[in-house]
Amino acid sequence: MAQPWKKKTCYWMKAMLLALWFSGIHVLADAAAAVSKEQNQLRFSKEGQFKILQVADMHFGDGKSTPCLNVLPNQMRGCSDLNTSAFIHRMIQAEKPHLIVFTGDNIFGFDAKDAVASLNAAFAPALSSNIPWAAVLGNHDQESTLSREGVMKYIVGMKHSLSQLNPPGVNIIDGFGNYNLEVSGVEGSSLHNKSVLNLYFLDSGDYSTVPSIFGYGWIKPSQQFWFQRTSKKLRRAYMSNPEGQKSAAPGLAYFHIPLPESASFDSSNFTGVKQEGISSASVNSGFFTTMVEAGDVKAAFTGHDHVNDFCGELLGIHLCYAGGFGYHAYGKAGWARRARVVLATLEEREKGGWGEVKSIKTWKRLDDKHLTVIDAQVLWSKTSAGSRRKKKIGGI
Repeated sequence: MAQPWKKKTCYWMKAMLLALWFSGIHVLADAAAAVSKEQNQLRFSKEGQFKILQVADMHFGDGKSTPCLNVLPNQMRGCSDLNTSAFIHRMIQAEKPHLIVFTGDNIFGFDAKDAVASLNAAFAPALSSNIPWAAVLGNHDQESTLSREGVMKYIVGMKHSLSQLNPPGVNIIDGFGNYNLEVSGVEGSSLHNKSVLNLYFLDSGDYSTVPSIFGYGWIKPSQQFWFQRTSKKLRRAYMSNPEGQKSAAPGLAYFHIPLPESASFDSSNFTGVKQEGISSASVNSGFFTTMVEAGDVKAAFTGHDHVNDFCGELLGIHLCYAGGFGYHAYGKAGWARRARVVLATLEEREKGGWGEVKSIKTWKRLDDKHLTVIDAQVLWSKTSAGSRRKKKIGGI
């Protein structure tokens, strides 16, 4: 997102992710990338972990000639998009993620003379790392020389990208970049053929095209229907033999524009900071309720509001901002650019081997001298979830 005066109206799109599940995507797995070479699928590492780096709002322009915004006077000289690229490189080296997720406004279209060149430069650190990555669109990605559909199509075809344009078998769906990725259990474990962690990616749109509704876009009924069907399908597969489990695998959702429910929190019930208003759609499309009903999503991650970086829990789901990452995006002088990391860990079984997801944790790193870690917290744990269920049943 950009400051309210910088946000311009764009387009609504229909159609979605045409995807032959990872077909044609060749991931050169290194020590950091937990990807099965045989099946081209995401997989927990042999240490029983899966780590995701979220990069929100790069706002990449034309590279070295694009200046930084809202930095201290002593940082201005020579500050450009290249500072954003350097930050990504540092984060990859420090965290060694298994997946990188870009949550929209990857390029700032008005300052990108050539969308393809800007996309190539923006994602270059991910490409050179040989780590798989995925992306969704924000409200500025299509404002250069490619349409919204064109931007997503280009991202889908990039090296190591696991992004998809349309979900297979879905004829009508709003937006571009609605898809899901499955993360399988450790190779050789009893759950190596099960998706033990499910990742949902949705296009939250750009701006309303309904004359009577002002402001930003929202996740539409067609997308929510796809999400519901996908969640049910994954639940059935996880709970079916062989190795059928007792409950659904946990899920995480990624999209750009925050939900209206993010305004439910204050400093007494979130971790992080809130330094600007919640720039959600002016209508509530009900997607938060849809996630609650589905029961598998434990956290949803957004960007858009650059100087918010908080995480708050509502009805069992954490709603989390990443905080602004890009140096050409508006920010706050003296308030470091930042990134969010999520770590899912499997439970070790008594007789050896790895089981289901035991916990999901998160923290942020600042782009300072030491890449300082802040605001570490547990988003979900299998033990606490079980305790809450037992307590509720016992109280009946």
